[in-house]
Amino acid sequence: MDRTSIQERFGIVGESDVIKNVIDQARQVAKTDITVLLQGESGVGKELIAEVVHELSTRRHEPMVVVNCGAIPEGLIESELFGAEKGAYTGAVEERVGYFEEADGSTIFLDEIGEMPTQAQVRLLRVLETGRFSRVGASKQQQVDVRIVAATNKDLAEEVQKGNFRKDLYYRLSTVLIDIPPLRERPEDILPIFDTFLHEYAQEYNSSRKQLTEAAEELLETYRWPGNVRELRNIAEQVAVLMREETVDADDLRPLLRDIGQASASTDLVRVEPEEEPYGAGVGSESELRQRELLYRAILEMQDLRDDMREDMRDLKEQLGSLMSNVPVVVPREVAERGDFPGDYDDFVVVNRGEAAGSSRPSRERPAGNEADSVMQDVVYEVGEGGPARPTRRRPERSAPAEPEDSVPARESETPDEPEPDDEPEALPTLEEAEQQLISQALKQFDGNRRKTAEALGISERTLYRKLKEIDEDL
Repeated sequence: MDRTSIQERFGIVGESDVIKNVIDQARQVAKTDITVLLQGESGVGKELIAEVVHELSTRRHEPMVVVNCGAIPEGLIESELFGAEKGAYTGAVEERVGYFEEADGSTIFLDEIGEMPTQAQVRLLRVLETGRFSRVGASKQQQVDVRIVAATNKDLAEEVQKGNFRKDLYYRLSTVLIDIPPLRERPEDILPIFDTFLHEYAQEYNSSRKQLTEAAEELLETYRWPGNVRELRNIAEQVAVLMREETVDADDLRPLLRDIGQASASTDLVRVEPEEEPYGAGVGSESELRQRELLYRAILEMQDLRDDMREDMRDLKEQLGSLMSNVPVVVPREVAERGDFPGDYDDFVVVNRGEAAGSSRPSRERPAGNEADSVMQDVVYEVGEGGPARPTRRRPERSAPAEPEDSVPARESETPDEPEPDDEPEALPTLEEAEQQLISQALKQFDGNRRKTAEALGISERTLYRKLKEIDEDL
């Protein structure tokens, strides 16, 4: 079958050299079983060329199986391509026949092959090399006779460099690479294709045949057509349905060309970088407004972060204040006896090491080794909410050096009933332990009500929740 017959049979319109070269390549490889990779932008007609390859091959008696790899979820693509056994995964209530089994003896068209996940690429490579595969969840392998035609709107060689596509699979697929050019690279084909679509839709919608002015034709030829033939078909359908006048001018077409807009006078959509402007010349421009928007957004995010930090610091201060109210306070003995430290501590019971409460002040005559201890003897008080409590901790006594037997210590004469010092000091809880105990007691008091517990502790519910989570993790 010659090129003209192929174009008439499959509706391929165009007289440009590039489209003729594409048809010749498809006709040449169709009679073989060689793998073909079609590469081109979205909307250039890759599926139409794949249909040409299949219909001119010896497999044309079986229907071609079309698979859009970009439309299948990653977790299901292997079962869709190769099938699955019953119970292979959740929801597999019966055996599933994959696309490769359906295409046995025919052609499978893998559209958007560049979107295929890496794991599925590995299995596809094995099918290309051996023609064998196994269903998901099965150990038995199957042999199929399938001719593969793949298509992509990406540059797979570039995707290989980025690591998004396997190099070995790319070489195996691109045995024959047919590059289909975009519509803007063959402007001489635009008007014939548009007239063909316009005639089809005029018959379909029973409308009059529209005529384009020279300005309208020039507009169509100079427009870049980012959607290629698919976009051109869409414009032709709108003209056939929406235009009431039989003559269509450029002004009628501009609103339909969405990348131009009605107010735009240029049809070239190539991005032009702005020239360097002097300082202050770009105030109010789109880029300036965009930068200002990003700056304001960053400032607002920093403000929100600072507010959160301020709230956390306030909660921390409240916690520390609550905890410190239950931490023992150590003061010098002389200050405790004079009673000139802040607060209302009239109810405190003074406990002095080496003498009972209310006895006369002990002598400070100590051996030289204990002078420091004689100067500062500590009295420990526990300060809590609702008033002071009893002393909770004292430092252990240091043993004095032995004295001669014939000498009588002044301490024995003054304080004959000296109580013996404690053997072991009472251990203080850590801040973390005290905090946990306080939270536990408050929760018990309010029967687990977190809102009332937080109010009683003087902290927020969020802080209480965080502390309870930390306690659970420690446990």
